[in-house]
Amino acid sequence: MLAAQADALTLFDEVVARNLIVAGESERAISDRIRDLADDLFGTTRHWHKRIIRSGPNTLLPYSDNPPDRMLRDDDIAFADFGPIFADFEADLGRTYVLGDDPVKHRLAADLPVIFDAGRRYFAERPDITGAELHAEIARLARAAGWELGGSGFAGHLVGEFPHEIMDAEKIQSYIAPANTTPMRGKDKAGRVCHWILEIHLADPARGFGGFYEQLLDLG
Repeated sequence: MLAAQADALTLFDEVVARNLIVAGESERAISDRIRDLADDLFGTTRHWHKRIIRSGPNTLLPYSDNPPDRMLRDDDIAFADFGPIFADFEADLGRTYVLGDDPVKHRLAADLPVIFDAGRRYFAERPDITGAELHAEIARLARAAGWELGGSGFAGHLVGEFPHEIMDAEKIQSYIAPANTTPMRGKDKAGRVCHWILEIHLADPARGFGGFYEQLLDLG
């Protein structure tokens, strides 16, 4: 999974280097270009979840929504959420990009990795932490920074080999969520250690935008 994440980081670095997320392009067109770039760089054609590029007001929406395609603007904020599969292991990476000079959007983008790192430290320091406890801390960190916690009501999920061998989407124990009172550290049915993705989705509903950041929580 670390190797898969490293490849995903390389992919996203190339997205920036090739200036793929720009004003005047649609979310769908950008998503398709990143898909094609993953194929060119790594021969990756499979993604374990839908490819997401969200911009402007669409950045407030949860993963489950499928908003109409939108054109990016000069002063936009946008995020990418991709789950490419490398050598049968799932990567799950999210990053946020600010196209203009809006200081509030830049502050939100800068706060995302800071809150991620604080959440990771909180997890590392508590051997018996539950999904509910980590979710509460992420929400507290978001409020302290002046944001709301956006998204679908959870702050991450289990991840593993493709197709999922340790995640059951019907079970709350698979999510970093308020209702998950199960300790996060454990093993799957095959005796393998469970690994987690931490998602930070910050929102500023009053201004009409948000941002997103995710990667492995307990590895790397």
